[in-house]
Amino acid sequence: RAAYFMGNSLVIRIMEIGLFAGFIVHIIQGYVVEANNRVKRKKGYKINLGNRASPWTSRSMAILGTLIFFYLIVHVAQFWVPSRITHDVPPVTYPDHESREMHNMFLLMYNTFQQEWVVLLYLLGVTSLGFHLWHGFHAAFRSMGVHNKKYLTMLKVLGYGFTIIVCILFALMPVSMYFQWVNPN
Repeated sequence: RAAYFMGNSLVIRIMEIGLFAGFIVHIIQGYVVEANNRVKRKKGYKINLGNRASPWTSRSMAILGTLIFFYLIVHVAQFWVPSRITHDVPPVTYPDHESREMHNMFLLMYNTFQQEWVVLLYLLGVTSLGFHLWHGFHAAFRSMGVHNKKYLTMLKVLGYGFTIIVCILFALMPVSMYFQWVNPN
């Protein structure tokens, strides 16, 4: 029922387009920043300070973002394309919903997450997202000019909490279906 609402609501469609546009802009900006950084510093430091100069998450944003991008390609191919383009989703009919046939997205998710490689790929994607958000949440505010130590501390705490909650919930979907803690019956 929720999938039917989300697939047929104008507000959700507009939000979906905005989300896609935001991802594309973020990806392009990320690669431009990475390319500019590499051009400006062609020669590395004499002494590599590693985590003493900047955390691993900060130095690995491009790699993490690329892993997330590959995960998104698989996710779109497995769920968005079948539900929006090819309509290759098992149907379900709910008697209390005017006996209208709808896409059974839950069954599609359940069947997809019975494949171990898919679950592992999703967990890799969620882990990459976690590291990306761990650094990126407060760094985005810093890029916008928030340099006050009090606010940065608060933003780091909020960012870490947001990252943990989002990643746990995203990871629970494939894991709970793979281990059959939930099932389509």
